[in-house]
Amino acid sequence: MDENIHAGHRDRLKERFDENGLKAFSDIEALELLLFYAIPRCSTNEIAHRLIDRFGSFKNVMEADASELSLVKGVGENAARLIRIVSAMNARYLAANRRTKGSILGSTESMVEYMYPLFAYTRDELAFAICLNGAGAVIGCHELSKGMSNKVEFSARQIISLALRDNAIYMILAHNHLNDIALPSKADVASTKAIEELLGSIGVCLFDHFIISGNEYVSMRESGFFKDE
Repeated sequence: MDENIHAGHRDRLKERFDENGLKAFSDIEALELLLFYAIPRCSTNEIAHRLIDRFGSFKNVMEADASELSLVKGVGENAARLIRIVSAMNARYLAANRRTKGSILGSTESMVEYMYPLFAYTRDELAFAICLNGAGAVIGCHELSKGMSNKVEFSARQIISLALRDNAIYMILAHNHLNDIALPSKADVASTKAIEELLGSIGVCLFDHFIISGNEYVSMRESGFFKDE
């Protein structure tokens, strides 16, 4: 009897998705639907509730490591892997949907739109350098560093090498904070000033340095951290 009830509920949820997509689903229902495909014969609603309770939000569930997900009662290895696959696939889609070369970054909004996919679904601190030509078109986008610490690091030699290799006129730096505070630290300010001077010595303008945290960002140029402000 219970199996018939679960089967009927699953069919109804799948039909809702087929007709309307996820827009009519709560976060719990979206997770419940996803878990159907890894957990065949029990209520996934309770498991979805446990996941949200454990991690605090749908976003945090989708960003959690498989090892953490599998600790939640009822999840198991297959469901944890499925959640990570979906997150990784979406991150790949976002990256593929962003034109790596040729995009014109002529405004703060266009720069932020270009950069957000770089940090999607990550629990690492990342740093990127985006090299532009004189028209503001992207020549190359390069990952500078990756780590779990509260400070990403990259070398002056690395910065110079990328700028020269791409024959850049402008460079934009971007890195993320994992603490939900998109404010530059003292170390961020000091390193930005040093890099700005370093690039200036070879005729490259450091146009901006963005701090990304979740859906928030800070432009260090707009915030007055550059020497010409």
